Parts: sequence; structure tokens; C-alpha cells
Amino acid sequence: MTNPAASAKSGRLVPPTGPGRVLALAQLSNSVGDGAYYVTSALYFTHVVGLAPARVGLGLTVAWAIGSLVGVPLGRLADRRGPRGTAVLLALATGAAVASFLVVRGFLSFVLAACAYASAQSGLGAARQALLAGLIPAGERTGLLAQLQSTLNAGLAVGAGLGGLALRAGTRDAYLGVFALDAMSFLLCAGVLLRLPSVPRVTVRRGHRAGVLRDRPYVLVTFLNTVLLLRMPLLSLGIPLWITERTQAPAWLVSALFVLNTGAVMVFQVRMARGVTGLDSATRAIRRSGLVMLVSCVVFALSADASPWGAAGVLVAGAVLQVVAEMQQSAGSWQLGFDLAPAERMGEYQGFFGTGVTVARTAGPLVLTALLVGWGTPGWLLLGGLMLGASRAMGPAARWAATREVTAHRGSQARNQDQGQGQGQGQGQGQDQDQDQGQDQDRNQDQGQDRVRQQPVPVN
Repeated sequence: MTNPAASAKSGRLVPPTGPGRVLALAQLSNSVGDGAYYVTSALYFTHVVGLAPARVGLGLTVAWAIGSLVGVPLGRLADRRGPRGTAVLLALATGAAVASFLVVRGFLSFVLAACAYASAQSGLGAARQALLAGLIPAGERTGLLAQLQSTLNAGLAVGAGLGGLALRAGTRDAYLGVFALDAMSFLLCAGVLLRLPSVPRVTVRRGHRAGVLRDRPYVLVTFLNTVLLLRMPLLSLGIPLWITERTQAPAWLVSALFVLNTGAVMVFQVRMARGVTGLDSATRAIRRSGLVMLVSCVVFALSADASPWGAAGVLVAGAVLQVVAEMQQSAGSWQLGFDLAPAERMGEYQGFFGTGVTVARTAGPLVLTALLVGWGTPGWLLLGGLMLGASRAMGPAARWAATREVTAHRGSQARNQDQGQGQGQGQGQGQDQDQDQGQDQDRNQDQGQDRVRQQPVPVN
């Protein structure tokens, strides 16, 4: 049977039959609902519920900040209780959180619902990664993740189309139908995840209870990856604001660039991840992504002084470079996130690694707005330099984390050898005692025979 690695190498977008395909179906099921939610939620909360845009932004910032904090304990729960069951429960919780948006009537209820949604989403991501790590061999994970990313983008595109129909209708019932669709999609996701085989839970050994925050090399890798993920709000916020505020390009180009990015990831992400198979290839991919991202930022900056159609052409070129950098960085970070995490604590570590996404969603809009809208061309250059610096620093950080893994492995082997030697010495002492006892018995037998020979022979 074809495995995910072979599928990735052949450029297939759909994983072969097995756990990989089930994971892809689960990804597709809830991404359709998410796509519809993403394009309608802001207008629903502002136009239907009546919240001010600033309050919506504040509520989402608080929600994703809390979600980034609970991702680690929920990932640890997946390790201890089993990732499949935890993922199913968190998918149900996410669906319930989305359904709670239907009864939001004010700011407080909105914040509570958003916090529940962000927390369940963060935990679900960690549990899914732990489930993938338990079912898929290490050498096949990056290829499968590339296929899952393509599946995600396909689902988001379909969902965005459905959300567009709701936006065109513009009625309260249409918006409520989108939220109901998203809630049902997570119920379907939970049902699909139940088709996967269970992964055994793990026992946290003494010395590991302090948590992933004590693992300084992994914390550094996660921090650098978070810096690189600041490009996430670029397509949804940074570039639209740049186009409308700083260039003469037509506003409809925002939608065209979104379609370009989504389609490119859907078609080329699997091929882009094909050469990433270990730590060395992962760090090389991330270094290349930093350089390409720098060039992309320079190209975007050049669109400020161009004519309307000239600016449009420059922006398209910058978007092409940006999506190439995005796919390279994604492939490299997936490999590092798994390879540098202890196998017995995968949920906890993936929960922490995934906080980079929530932090980027929380801090990214503020950073990009200040750099691009406030500073203009110097802001683009600073953003590109920041990406290049983080990508260059990832290699030494990953080697440090890998050295930590080797040291820990050698320490574990040494402890096992010491235990084995102790057991061997105990067995050897027992054997020596048995031999001494046997020699004593032999001497006693010899002495008894001598006494028998020394007795006088009776005379008849």
C-alpha cells in the first residue's frame, strides 16, 4: 500500500487510504465551515450583533491570548489521556463554542464565546498533531502535513464561497446559517476522528512535570518560528491596508491576491515539502524562505510609487514571492516542530509550538499596521530584515535543540546500562554464592567418604 511519503513525492494532493486520508477528511470537514466563518464573522458581529469594530478586535485579541496559554495544558492532557479521545472532545467543544455565537447579544457574551472558541481550537490543534505523530512514522509526517495544508486551503476556498453567498444575502438568517454550518462541521470532524485507531497514552516521568518551558532550546525555536509567522496576517490585513492606503492599485486586487495565495498553496505545497526530510533540510528551507521573504518585502515596497497598473503588476510579483516563502517556511517548521519534541510528550510540545500561530494572530495585526501603514517603505524593509534574521538564527537554535535531544538520549541509555549492570552484579553475586555453597557441599561429601573409609572393616 502506498504510504504518505511516497504520495508526497509523487505530488498527490490526497493521501492514500489509511490514517492519513482520515486525517485529511477531518481537516476538510471543519475547514469548509471555518472558511464560511472567516469571511462573515466580522460583519456579523458588527452589523447584526451591533458591536463596535474596536470591541470586536479587542475581544478576539483577548480570546487568542487565552487560547495560546491553554494550548500547552490541553496538549499535555492529550498525552496523558490519549490524543484521539481528546481531539474528539475538543472538536465537540469547538462546535459548541461556535454555536454559542448564535446567542451572543453583547460584548461580555461575545468575549466569553470567543475565549471558548480560541481555547478549544488551540487544544484541538495540539491533540491533532499528537494524534498524527502517534499514527504516522517520523519520515512521513512533513509530506502528510503538506497534503493536509492543501486540503485545508481547498476547504477554506469552498467555505469562503458559501460565506460569500451569505454576504450577498445580507440577512440575519443567512449569517446564522453560516455559524450553524461551522458548528455542524466540527461535529462531523469529531465523527471522522473516531474512525482513527487509538494512540496509547503516555506516563510523564519524574523531572518532566516542570513542562516544556524548561526546555530552553525548544522555546527558542518556537520564538523564532513565531517571528516568521508574523507573515500570517499579511494577506488578510497588511497587504489590503497597504494597497488602499499607500498605492494606486485597484481595491479589487486584494481579492485576486487572496485567490492567488490560496490556489498556490493548494497546488504546490506538497511539492515544496518534498525535499524536507530532516533537520538539515528543514533549516535550509527556512533559510531560503527568509531570503525570499526579504525580496518579497522589497518588491511590495516598490509598488508605492508606481502607476495603478504598474503597482498591480508589482504587487502580484510580490505576492508570488511571498507565497513561495510561506510554503518553504511551513514545510521547514513542521519538520522541526516534530523532530525536536520528545516522542512521549508530543501533545504538550505541539501545544506550545502552536502558540506561535495564536501569538501571530494576536500581535501580528498591531505590528503590521505600525510597520506598513505607519512607516511605509522603511517598514517593509524592517519586516523583511526581521524575517531574514529569524530564519538565519533558526539553524543554530535547531542544532542546539538537537544536541539537547542527543544528550538526553545518551543519559537515558547510561541509566539503563547502570541498571543493567546492577542487575548483572546482583546475579553474579548470587551465582558466586551458589558456587560457594556447592563447593562446601562437595567438601562435606568428600569428608564423609573419608570417614567411611577410615572405619575398621568388621571381621566375621
